[in-house]
Amino acid sequence: MSASLRSVLPTLLALLLGYGLMQMGNTLQGTLLSIRGSLEGFSPTAIGAVGAAFWAGIVFGSLWAGRVIALVGHTRTFAALAAVASFTALLHLLVVHPVVWIAARALTGFCFAGLFMVVESWLNGSASGRTRGQILSLYGMTGLVAGIGGQLLLPAGDPAGFRLFCVVSMIVSLALVPTALSRASAPALAAGETGIDLRRLYRQSPFGLVAAFLCGVTSASFFALGPLFAREAGLDTGGIAVFMACGTLGGFAMTWPLGWLSDRMDRRLVIIAAAGAAAAILLALLTFVPDRPPAWVLYICVAIFGGSVIPTYSIVTAHVNDMVRPGEFVAASGGLLIVLGTGSTAGPVLAGMAMSQFGPRGLAYTTIVAQVLIAAWGVYRIRRRAAPPEAQKESFTPEPAVPVGTELVSHP
Repeated sequence: MSASLRSVLPTLLALLLGYGLMQMGNTLQGTLLSIRGSLEGFSPTAIGAVGAAFWAGIVFGSLWAGRVIALVGHTRTFAALAAVASFTALLHLLVVHPVVWIAARALTGFCFAGLFMVVESWLNGSASGRTRGQILSLYGMTGLVAGIGGQLLLPAGDPAGFRLFCVVSMIVSLALVPTALSRASAPALAAGETGIDLRRLYRQSPFGLVAAFLCGVTSASFFALGPLFAREAGLDTGGIAVFMACGTLGGFAMTWPLGWLSDRMDRRLVIIAAAGAAAAILLALLTFVPDRPPAWVLYICVAIFGGSVIPTYSIVTAHVNDMVRPGEFVAASGGLLIVLGTGSTAGPVLAGMAMSQFGPRGLAYTTIVAQVLIAAWGVYRIRRRAAPPEAQKESFTPEPAVPVGTELVSHP
């Protein structure tokens, strides 16, 4: 570890601990809501809408939370949003109705967008040019590890009871402590960055924007409805927790290998190969695996699937950063988040409708279509435009599970 990184380690650990606790509570809550909604008789479409609402809140929060931070500061914003996020976790328990859950989950998404913006901008303020890549890599990996931990907390209580909702509220509340007590100075607003322009971003990277949308469709569908798929496949609460954790663990294991490979060849080829692998494993699952297979078969399949799907957005982000000019990186990240969030809002709704029509297989059908479209669009774009020169490529950095803009851009 470099001396410059060691000097910011206390601040780094406090912020990463707060971020990890937030991600742990959020992943547990997402899985819990899917299972509890099924137990309450919600349709797959309604459960998908609850999952989609979180991403609608993320998009709205990413557009507006920066103004809240600019108005009252980082620490007060974090404290207020953490309190609201803790409250909404319990609101799901107090009022069990799809409409209330959709509204509460959207509010949670808004809060988490602001919370992540505070942490990311604080991390950037603590980093130097020599340590920023290492710090953001630790940030991305912390999110994945916390996500696994959150899934594995599911057997700690009965999804039909109240205990797990209280656990979520407690974890989110605890996330406030290390960040609020951090001695790091709040960063200043960024200057000199261009604003978000999706048309310009599409002209710079047509493949990146479309792939980001389809990544959102796939990942949000899996995390919102994967627990319902696993339950219909015959897994109990503990099995569902392991199933979801295996998907995230597969993504964790493959993030660095695929990122390393994308630094050494056309990133689009890596994305196409990953999308093809995800579609192939799902087709094999539908074709050769019985409707209620042994649990270990599901665990292996979902781990391979997660390893193909979860790292893709990070590589898409790296590809887009290769194509934009210096001074446009924050705007590009913000634009990609809007597109990812739009896909993540649409995906669970579409997958929920497909599951209502075709049963558990509807989730696989939706995901296969999204992955085939990524691969097909990638092949088409490779034929239309060559890869950027090696000297122009940015080094790969894993993106967090819920990426947001890492700096605040001043509004006119």
